[in-house]
Amino acid sequence: MLRRAAWCGLLVALWEAASRLGPWPPWILPGPSQVAISLYELAREGSLAGNVARSIGRLGAGYGLALLIGVPLGLLIGRSRLAEEVVGTPVLGLQSLPSICWLPVAMLWFGLSEGAILFVVVMGSALSVALASQAGVRSLNPLWIRAARTLGARGVGLYTSVLLPASLPSLLSGAKLGWTFAWRSLMAAELLYVSGGLGQLLHAGRELNDVARVFAVMTLILAIGLATEKLAFAPLERRIHARFGMDRE
Repeated sequence: MLRRAAWCGLLVALWEAASRLGPWPPWILPGPSQVAISLYELAREGSLAGNVARSIGRLGAGYGLALLIGVPLGLLIGRSRLAEEVVGTPVLGLQSLPSICWLPVAMLWFGLSEGAILFVVVMGSALSVALASQAGVRSLNPLWIRAARTLGARGVGLYTSVLLPASLPSLLSGAKLGWTFAWRSLMAAELLYVSGGLGQLLHAGRELNDVARVFAVMTLILAIGLATEKLAFAPLERRIHARFGMDRE
Protein backbone atom coordinates (compact mmCIF):
# COMPACT_ATOMS: atom_id res chain seq x y z
CA MET A 1 0.00 0.00 0.00
CA LEU A 2 2.79 2.45 0.90
CA ARG A 3 4.68 1.63 -2.27
CA ARG A 4 1.56 2.23 -4.35
CA ALA A 5 0.87 5.55 -2.62
CA ALA A 6 4.50 6.63 -3.12
CA TRP A 7 4.32 5.79 -6.81
CA CYS A 8 1.07 7.76 -7.24
CA GLY A 9 2.60 10.69 -5.39
CA LEU A 10 5.63 10.60 -7.70
CA LEU A 11 3.40 10.64 -10.78
CA VAL A 12 1.48 13.65 -9.43
CA ALA A 13 4.76 15.46 -8.68
CA LEU A 14 6.06 14.76 -12.20
CA TRP A 15 2.77 16.01 -13.64
CA GLU A 16 3.03 19.26 -11.65
CA ALA A 17 6.65 19.72 -12.70
CA ALA A 18 5.81 19.14 -16.35
CA SER A 19 3.03 21.71 -16.12
CA ARG A 20 5.24 24.36 -14.55
CA LEU A 21 8.53 23.74 -16.38
CA GLY A 22 7.40 22.49 -19.80
CA PRO A 23 7.73 24.51 -23.00
CA TRP A 24 3.93 24.79 -23.29
CA PRO A 25 1.75 27.42 -21.56
CA PRO A 26 0.05 26.28 -18.32
CA TRP A 27 -3.45 26.40 -19.83
CA ILE A 28 -2.54 23.63 -22.29
CA LEU A 29 -1.32 21.23 -19.59
CA PRO A 30 -2.69 22.36 -16.22
CA GLY A 31 -1.04 20.83 -13.18
CA PRO A 32 -2.71 18.95 -10.34
CA SER A 33 -3.01 22.15 -8.30
CA GLN A 34 -4.97 23.89 -11.07
CA VAL A 35 -7.14 20.83 -11.58
CA ALA A 36 -7.92 20.70 -7.86
CA ILE A 37 -8.90 24.39 -7.88
CA SER A 38 -11.17 23.81 -10.88
CA LEU A 39 -12.79 20.84 -9.16
CA TYR A 40 -13.40 22.95 -6.07
CA GLU A 41 -14.97 25.70 -8.18
CA LEU A 42 -17.30 23.19 -9.83
CA ALA A 43 -18.39 21.95 -6.41
CA ARG A 44 -18.87 25.50 -5.14
CA GLU A 45 -21.00 26.41 -8.17
CA GLY A 46 -23.38 23.60 -7.22
CA SER A 47 -23.24 21.96 -10.65
CA LEU A 48 -21.16 18.97 -9.62
CA ALA A 49 -23.36 16.93 -7.28
CA GLY A 50 -26.44 17.01 -9.50
CA ASN A 51 -24.54 16.01 -12.62
CA VAL A 52 -22.74 13.20 -10.80
CA ALA A 53 -26.07 11.91 -9.48
CA ARG A 54 -27.62 12.04 -12.95
CA SER A 55 -24.76 10.10 -14.52
CA ILE A 56 -24.73 7.50 -11.74
CA GLY A 57 -28.48 7.06 -12.06
CA ARG A 58 -28.24 6.49 -15.80
CA LEU A 59 -25.33 4.12 -15.32
CA GLY A 60 -27.18 2.10 -12.69
CA ALA A 61 -30.30 1.74 -14.84
CA GLY A 62 -28.42 0.87 -18.03
CA TYR A 63 -25.98 -1.49 -16.35
CA GLY A 64 -28.76 -3.25 -14.46
CA LEU A 65 -30.65 -3.88 -17.71
CA ALA A 66 -27.43 -5.06 -19.35
CA LEU A 67 -26.95 -7.68 -16.63
CA LEU A 68 -30.57 -8.81 -16.87
CA ILE A 69 -30.19 -9.26 -20.61
CA GLY A 70 -26.58 -10.38 -20.91
CA VAL A 71 -26.36 -13.10 -18.24
CA PRO A 72 -29.36 -15.21 -19.38
CA LEU A 73 -28.41 -14.71 -23.03
CA GLY A 74 -24.85 -15.87 -22.40
CA LEU A 75 -25.98 -18.91 -20.41
CA LEU A 76 -28.39 -19.84 -23.20
CA ILE A 77 -25.77 -19.49 -25.94
CA GLY A 78 -23.27 -21.43 -23.89
CA ARG A 79 -25.58 -24.41 -23.40
CA SER A 80 -27.72 -24.52 -26.56
CA ARG A 81 -26.14 -25.32 -29.91
CA LEU A 82 -29.19 -23.97 -31.71
CA ALA A 83 -29.01 -20.68 -29.79
CA GLU A 84 -25.31 -20.40 -30.56
CA GLU A 85 -25.89 -20.94 -34.27
CA VAL A 86 -28.77 -18.46 -34.40
CA VAL A 87 -27.64 -15.79 -31.91
CA GLY A 88 -23.98 -16.43 -31.11
CA THR A 89 -22.42 -15.00 -34.27
CA PRO A 90 -24.53 -11.80 -34.29
CA VAL A 91 -23.69 -11.22 -30.60
CA LEU A 92 -19.98 -11.68 -31.29
CA GLY A 93 -20.12 -9.35 -34.28
CA LEU A 94 -22.15 -6.63 -32.58
CA GLN A 95 -19.89 -6.71 -29.50
CA SER A 96 -16.99 -5.52 -31.65
CA LEU A 97 -19.02 -2.51 -32.80
CA PRO A 98 -18.07 0.67 -30.88
CA SER A 99 -20.95 1.63 -28.62
CA ILE A 100 -21.01 5.20 -29.90
CA CYS A 101 -22.18 3.82 -33.26
CA TRP A 102 -25.52 3.06 -31.58
CA LEU A 103 -26.15 6.71 -30.71
CA PRO A 104 -27.50 7.79 -34.16
CA VAL A 105 -29.79 4.76 -34.16
CA ALA A 106 -30.93 5.51 -30.61
CA MET A 107 -31.70 9.13 -31.47
CA LEU A 108 -33.71 8.08 -34.53
CA TRP A 109 -35.66 5.49 -32.54
CA PHE A 110 -36.09 7.31 -29.23
CA GLY A 111 -35.42 10.96 -30.10
CA LEU A 112 -33.49 13.29 -27.81
CA SER A 113 -34.52 11.51 -24.65
CA GLU A 114 -33.22 9.57 -21.68
CA GLY A 115 -34.28 6.41 -23.49
CA ALA A 116 -31.68 7.07 -26.19
CA ILE A 117 -28.85 7.30 -23.67
CA LEU A 118 -30.12 4.23 -21.82
CA PHE A 119 -30.23 2.27 -25.08
CA VAL A 120 -26.59 3.16 -25.88
CA VAL A 121 -25.46 2.10 -22.41
CA VAL A 122 -27.30 -1.22 -22.63
CA MET A 123 -26.00 -2.02 -26.11
CA GLY A 124 -22.48 -1.08 -25.08
CA SER A 125 -22.52 -3.39 -22.06
CA ALA A 126 -24.97 -6.27 -22.46
CA LEU A 127 -23.13 -8.08 -25.24
CA SER A 128 -19.80 -8.20 -23.39
CA VAL A 129 -21.62 -9.61 -20.36
CA ALA A 130 -23.28 -12.22 -22.59
CA LEU A 131 -19.97 -13.34 -24.07
CA ALA A 132 -18.39 -13.64 -20.61
CA SER A 133 -21.36 -15.70 -19.41
CA GLN A 134 -21.03 -17.94 -22.45
CA ALA A 135 -17.32 -18.46 -21.76
CA GLY A 136 -18.09 -19.28 -18.12
CA VAL A 137 -20.56 -22.00 -19.07
CA ARG A 138 -18.24 -23.42 -21.72
CA SER A 139 -15.39 -23.73 -19.21
CA LEU A 140 -17.38 -25.91 -16.80
CA ASN A 141 -16.44 -29.53 -16.31
CA PRO A 142 -18.99 -31.64 -18.26
CA LEU A 143 -18.93 -34.18 -15.44
CA TRP A 144 -20.56 -31.64 -13.12
CA ILE A 145 -23.45 -31.19 -15.52
CA ARG A 146 -23.88 -34.95 -15.97
CA ALA A 147 -23.84 -35.44 -12.21
CA ALA A 148 -26.45 -32.70 -11.76
CA ARG A 149 -28.70 -34.31 -14.37
CA THR A 150 -28.27 -37.68 -12.68
CA LEU A 151 -29.45 -36.07 -9.44
CA GLY A 152 -32.53 -34.71 -11.19
CA ALA A 153 -31.55 -31.17 -12.26
CA ARG A 154 -33.45 -30.28 -15.40
CA GLY A 155 -34.50 -27.19 -17.33
CA VAL A 156 -34.40 -23.94 -15.40
CA GLY A 157 -33.26 -25.75 -12.26
CA LEU A 158 -30.07 -26.85 -14.02
CA TYR A 159 -29.24 -23.22 -14.78
CA THR A 160 -30.09 -21.81 -11.35
CA SER A 161 -28.59 -24.57 -9.21
CA VAL A 162 -25.53 -25.60 -11.25
CA LEU A 163 -24.59 -23.50 -14.26
CA LEU A 164 -25.08 -20.05 -12.74
CA PRO A 165 -23.27 -20.70 -9.41
CA ALA A 166 -20.42 -22.60 -11.06
CA SER A 167 -19.92 -19.80 -13.60
CA LEU A 168 -19.66 -17.03 -10.98
CA PRO A 169 -15.90 -16.32 -11.46
CA SER A 170 -16.37 -15.78 -15.19
CA LEU A 171 -19.62 -13.91 -14.62
CA LEU A 172 -17.91 -11.50 -12.24
CA SER A 173 -15.17 -10.83 -14.79
CA GLY A 174 -17.86 -10.22 -17.38
CA ALA A 175 -19.74 -7.95 -15.00
CA LYS A 176 -16.61 -5.84 -14.42
CA LEU A 177 -15.97 -5.63 -18.15
CA GLY A 178 -19.62 -4.78 -18.78
CA TRP A 179 -19.49 -2.01 -16.17
CA THR A 180 -16.44 -0.53 -17.88
CA PHE A 181 -18.16 -0.56 -21.26
CA ALA A 182 -21.33 0.90 -19.74
CA TRP A 183 -19.35 3.76 -18.17
CA ARG A 184 -17.58 4.52 -21.44
CA SER A 185 -20.80 4.34 -23.44
CA LEU A 186 -22.53 6.71 -21.04
CA MET A 187 -19.77 9.31 -21.25
CA ALA A 188 -19.74 9.14 -25.05
CA ALA A 189 -23.52 9.54 -25.21
CA GLU A 190 -23.56 12.44 -22.76
CA LEU A 191 -20.78 14.18 -24.68
CA LEU A 192 -22.72 14.09 -27.93
CA TYR A 193 -26.16 14.68 -26.47
CA VAL A 194 -26.12 17.55 -23.97
CA SER A 195 -28.53 16.43 -21.29
CA GLY A 196 -26.82 16.88 -17.95
CA GLY A 197 -24.35 14.54 -16.35
CA LEU A 198 -20.57 14.42 -16.30
CA GLY A 199 -20.46 14.28 -20.08
CA GLN A 200 -22.12 17.67 -20.20
CA LEU A 201 -19.50 19.07 -17.83
CA LEU A 202 -16.79 17.78 -20.18
CA HIS A 203 -18.59 19.37 -23.11
CA ALA A 204 -18.90 22.68 -21.26
CA GLY A 205 -15.18 22.64 -20.44
CA ARG A 206 -14.36 22.17 -24.10
CA GLU A 207 -16.70 24.99 -25.12
CA LEU A 208 -15.05 27.30 -22.58
CA ASN A 209 -11.57 26.21 -23.70
CA ASP A 210 -10.93 25.34 -20.03
CA VAL A 211 -8.53 22.38 -20.01
CA ALA A 212 -8.29 22.42 -16.22
CA ARG A 213 -12.05 21.92 -15.94
CA VAL A 214 -11.92 19.07 -18.44
CA PHE A 215 -9.10 17.43 -16.46
CA ALA A 216 -11.06 17.96 -13.23
CA VAL A 217 -14.08 16.10 -14.61
CA MET A 218 -11.84 13.37 -16.01
CA THR A 219 -10.25 12.99 -12.58
CA LEU A 220 -13.68 12.67 -11.00
CA ILE A 221 -14.69 10.01 -13.54
CA LEU A 222 -11.49 8.12 -12.74
CA ALA A 223 -12.16 8.41 -9.00
CA ILE A 224 -15.69 7.03 -9.40
CA GLY A 225 -14.32 4.11 -11.41
CA LEU A 226 -11.67 3.30 -8.81
CA ALA A 227 -14.18 3.61 -5.96
CA THR A 228 -16.56 1.22 -7.69
CA GLU A 229 -13.77 -1.28 -8.23
CA LYS A 230 -12.52 -1.11 -4.63
CA LEU A 231 -15.88 -0.92 -2.84
CA ALA A 232 -18.09 -3.12 -5.02
CA PHE A 233 -16.20 -5.50 -7.28
CA ALA A 234 -13.10 -6.19 -5.16
CA PRO A 235 -15.02 -7.55 -2.12
CA LEU A 236 -17.18 -9.73 -4.39
CA GLU A 237 -14.09 -10.98 -6.18
CA ARG A 238 -12.40 -11.92 -2.89
CA ARG A 239 -15.47 -13.80 -1.67
CA ILE A 240 -15.94 -15.69 -4.91
CA HIS A 241 -12.25 -16.57 -5.19
CA ALA A 242 -12.27 -17.81 -1.60
CA ARG A 243 -15.40 -19.85 -2.30
CA PHE A 244 -13.80 -21.52 -5.32
CA GLY A 245 -10.31 -21.86 -3.80
CA MET A 246 -8.80 -19.37 -6.22
CA ASP A 247 -7.06 -17.12 -3.65
CA ARG A 248 -3.60 -15.94 -4.60
CA GLU A 249 -0.90 -17.17 -2.26
